[in-house]
Amino acid sequence: MSSSSRMPSEYARRADSDLIDAIRKTKDRLGGEAAILGHHYQREAIVDLSDFVGDSFKLCRDAAQAAARHIVFCGVRFMAESARVVARPEQTVQHPDVSAGCPMANMAFIVQVEEIWKVLAERLAGRRIVPVTYMNSSVELKAFCGRSGGVVCTSSNASRVFDWAYSRGDVVFFFPDEHLGRNTGNARGTDPARIRVWDPMQGEAQAGDPSMAGAELILWKGFCHVHTFFTVDHVRRAREAHPDAFVIVHPECTEDVVRAADAAGSTEAIVRAVSEASPGAVIVIGTETHLVSRLANTHPDKTVLPLARSVCPNMQRITLANLLWSLENIGEYNIVEVEEEVARDARVALERMLQLA
Repeated sequence: MSSSSRMPSEYARRADSDLIDAIRKTKDRLGGEAAILGHHYQREAIVDLSDFVGDSFKLCRDAAQAAARHIVFCGVRFMAESARVVARPEQTVQHPDVSAGCPMANMAFIVQVEEIWKVLAERLAGRRIVPVTYMNSSVELKAFCGRSGGVVCTSSNASRVFDWAYSRGDVVFFFPDEHLGRNTGNARGTDPARIRVWDPMQGEAQAGDPSMAGAELILWKGFCHVHTFFTVDHVRRAREAHPDAFVIVHPECTEDVVRAADAAGSTEAIVRAVSEASPGAVIVIGTETHLVSRLANTHPDKTVLPLARSVCPNMQRITLANLLWSLENIGEYNIVEVEEEVARDARVALERMLQLA
């Protein structure tokens, strides 16, 4: 990031209705010069004001195709970085709050991954390893995959990405989310005996494990606290309260929760499942609560319920106040920048991801 600045305190003191009115007027004044991209987990008012709404995969594609000169990204940092990588050079990408990070993305660092990559290459000599990083990762890890024959995936296209990776190698090294990786491997029919978890806290000590040499899928020990919050007991209680309910959860949930649910899918898949459900249907959803609440409001002919209430506090760092401040200072503050060499390699991995849509 560069040109970072703190929002003046008077913005935070304004009423929501005043902020919404001011945002609409500022958008009108800017015309097509600015586009707001809003992730599904944002609060409802920000989603309503966004020009593009979606999960991290869709918003990356939207950023690549946006005609506006300025992109204001209402999401967490790794999403804004990816938008910067795929946007045109003359465009700016602005992040209303640079402190809106992702704990999962911070569970794997480039120095760790490069060190472990060398260890795995020695331990699995003669076998081709393909690195796959989840979208929820730093731009440096995306760049590592780009220059190492790998790719980025999202929960929307993880299965297709795994197919692509296995067509090019013998072993997939997936980071940083253990659970999405395991659930994707399970869905593809990967032998559980050939799935291994790499704990970066143990490091090279794991390389001596004889079973590592036979691994087909190596998973980084990382997780999303929003989705690992859900338990099998939550699913059991939902079924007791609503015997006819359809239970769908995000694939970042643990393996046992995914098995207990009726389906697992990305946020876009969850939105689609609710939209396509018959009137009167009861849908119980295991994902971030702001999306569940919005789906309940937009589909009053159905009963849409949270599996449990789980919030992403980092997504909520984007507010009406800092969105307005960004728009009123378009292209000036909290501009996302990525070093050209890193951006070049990350673009390779992201473009591969987009091609596997």
